[in-house]
Amino acid sequence: MFIRFVERSEYVMKKNLSACTTVLVGKNASIDGSTMAARNDDTFGPLNPMRLVVYPAYRNHPNQVKAYLNHCVVDRPADGYSYQGTPNVDYKNQGIFDESGFNSQNVGMSATESVYANERVLSFDPLNTESGINEDLIVATTLPFINSAKEGVSYLGGLIKKYGSAEGNGVIFSDKNDIWYMEIVTGHHWVAQRIPDDAYAVTGNRVAIQQVDFSDPDNFMWSEGIQEFVEQHHLNPDKHGWNFRHIFGTANFFDQHYNTPRQWYGHKILNPTVEMDPLDFDLPFIMRSDRKLTLEDVEQVLSSHYQSTPYDPLGRGTDEEKHLFRPISLNRTQNSHVLQVRNDLPEAASTIMWMCFGVPTFTPYVPFFGQAQDMDESYRETPMELNMDLKSAYWMYRALSMIVEAHHAEFAQQDLDYLKDCREYLYRWVNTVAPQVAGKDSSEVSAFLSAESHKMVAELAKRTKDLMAKLIMHGLELSKLTFIMDKNL
Repeated sequence: MFIRFVERSEYVMKKNLSACTTVLVGKNASIDGSTMAARNDDTFGPLNPMRLVVYPAYRNHPNQVKAYLNHCVVDRPADGYSYQGTPNVDYKNQGIFDESGFNSQNVGMSATESVYANERVLSFDPLNTESGINEDLIVATTLPFINSAKEGVSYLGGLIKKYGSAEGNGVIFSDKNDIWYMEIVTGHHWVAQRIPDDAYAVTGNRVAIQQVDFSDPDNFMWSEGIQEFVEQHHLNPDKHGWNFRHIFGTANFFDQHYNTPRQWYGHKILNPTVEMDPLDFDLPFIMRSDRKLTLEDVEQVLSSHYQSTPYDPLGRGTDEEKHLFRPISLNRTQNSHVLQVRNDLPEAASTIMWMCFGVPTFTPYVPFFGQAQDMDESYRETPMELNMDLKSAYWMYRALSMIVEAHHAEFAQQDLDYLKDCREYLYRWVNTVAPQVAGKDSSEVSAFLSAESHKMVAELAKRTKDLMAKLIMHGLELSKLTFIMDKNL
């Protein structure tokens, strides 16, 4: 687990084009007082199998982790907490990419939202592609060693100072009180902002953070010397203020058609009374809604494809309109997750990672408690290819996605009914199971939550396979190779 060897003589830094979308909700902006940190993990190709695992805690065991995608080797402390991860199955070629999860201290981390700095700033502080920290191991080097969201920013900032960064990344840290969003933009420079308790935030692959207040360390953190770096190299284009996006970010044609529309549509769902332009380079990162936001709202953003607009690829717009903007939910979305900390539940059952394998438009978000140490085999063991026994959650949900999309007009309502029924069942399951951890010690909590999770996963698999069977039978009646015949012939 601790030392990763690359079985080839040369390393090639491969930052595949990724297009994640992030939604963050402060505790006073949510309907139940929870913090929510959510993201879609999108990859270059449609098939990149993933697993959901729990890495065990360890003590008195100094160790190293090695990247599979470059020369980076990071020394880790002798003691580390257990934590959830969502690694790639083909890790030797794709890297580990643990992506997201909670550690045993109830701290959540989601990494990463790919961000891209402009060439002006990179010319003075280039990325360390050769040996800097990359997405391959950013979770494994940080999440086992932090006790709060803010500490996560500080800890990762120290690693960036020591090793440099191989790529531009947005990293989320969350706990019961705070959500911090950290943007690493050059080889050594970054800024992090705390999401206000009464606010939400949306971004998609652009530098998101805007005005930085260096007199407010409670809500902003930054790399050592970043102000001097900007001043020395004349990098601030604004006459007034210190806008991180304007200084370090990009504003180009690609952003307008690939990135900004996703931010626009996220605000459209979460704040529908405010009119915005999907091509606006200065769309706000942080906003306040006129209502309390729910888990379903967050899931709706991440599972969306511009519904009720001309830009919906499954809608009624012109061909040009339907392909003008890149949608949020894609066949390239390998997982979508919501890291929720429920402050109205016992602390031992307060952290829940809602995990969606498959295309989020068509498949459910399944809850996994952060303190459950035994992950169900259907999530833990993912084969590289589809097996028709459908024992793998990843492949089962991706198969469902394909079936529904193949006959979307005919199957959409059945799928929507299935998703609604799943949400009702899962909400009831969480609210029934979580209170039962009261009075249990940590080992009892883990065993109980793990056992209940196995039952829940089995129930979801049954419901999903039942739906797939019905849709396939319905699909057999939709063949174009048909002919009206006398039933007596």
